[in-house]
This record gives sequence, structure tokens and C-alpha cells, in this order.
Amino acid sequence: MTIHIHKHDLPDGLDFGSAVAIDTETQGLSLVRDKLCLVQLSAGDGDAHIVQMDRDSYEAPNLKALVSNPDVVKIFHFARFDVAIMQRDLGVDTAGIFCTKIASGLVRTYTDRHGLKDLTRELIGVDLSKQQQSSDWAASELSDAQKAYAASDVLHLHALRNILTARLIREGRLEVAQSCFEFLNTRCRLDLMGWDDVDIFSHRMRRKE
Repeated sequence: MTIHIHKHDLPDGLDFGSAVAIDTETQGLSLVRDKLCLVQLSAGDGDAHIVQMDRDSYEAPNLKALVSNPDVVKIFHFARFDVAIMQRDLGVDTAGIFCTKIASGLVRTYTDRHGLKDLTRELIGVDLSKQQQSSDWAASELSDAQKAYAASDVLHLHALRNILTARLIREGRLEVAQSCFEFLNTRCRLDLMGWDDVDIFSHRMRRKE
């Protein structure tokens, strides 16, 4: 595995092929408070690319072009957060989404454990370390442990997508999964507008208890 660190944007001419795994790191999980620090990407070839964002400008034309390119599938785990944070800070919608967490929820109905660690352990026999999950991602220099953790969140998403897609087809749920993926940009806009915990489809629009 090789981890490539890029300052503020992807380099010109970098080609991830027809599908790229993407994850983000922020200083916390608040869409109001916490800013985008890192974007991690992998072509599924065992290498990872980590972009350390310029949090004062978020001028990243190559990254934004990739994220908004409908010809490249973007593979996420829990895309709802990553897509929302990129909408807010990069100012772009994500085109061509596949979310392994949504796919897992639709086909792994025998469990309520749909975290990335659970998926990789069961489906591909990889036990991910989450020791650096709470970390200072805004640091100017990342530690080796931070780099390894950030990379691990994208290195296996292609394999998970392949397995989950086969199960979606087997269960006859690929079309509904695709509809969920296509709705995510709207779902994220609702989150950013303050409807993150209100079911607007319900007759009684209560906040979740």
C-alpha cells in the first residue's frame, strides 16, 4: 500500500478510473460546527490519496470536478455525512453515488450492525482498527497512524460494493438502492437546512425522540 498526501487539491491528470472510493475527515460530526479537513480517495488498487484541505478557501478544482463527474461512481460508507460536508464546504453535489451502508441495510437484514468495521470483518475478512477515529485531523502534518487510519476507510470500499451489489441483485433490491443513492443530495440539503432529525414524510412531523 502507498499513501499519497496532497496539499489542498488532487494533482492534475490523476485518473481513478470508472469508480473511486471516497471518505472525509472533519474535526467532529457536526454539520454546523466542524469543517472538512481531509478527503481520502482510492481507485481500489491498494493505494490511497489523501487531500489535506485548505480550510480558509476550499479551492480544489480537480477534486470538485471529480466529485461532480457523473461518469465516475463515488463509493462511500455512510454517504449522508460525506456528501453533506462536501456540499457545504466544497459547494458541489456528488454525482454517481454508491453507499455501502445503505446497501448493507437493504440486504443484511439479519443484523443491525452496518458499520464499516462490521462490514469489512464479515464480508471480506478484514478487521479495521478504529484507534485514530477521534483525532486532530486539522494538524498540518499527519502522523503515520492517522494516515493509515484515513487510508483504511477507502481501501476496501470497492470490494464491499461488488459483494453488496451482488446481494442487491439477488434480493431484487438494486433499483430501490439506486433510488436511495439518487435521493442523497436532497437528503443532505435537508440536513444542512435543519431537517436532519425531522421526518417530513410523516403525517405528524415530530423531531425524533
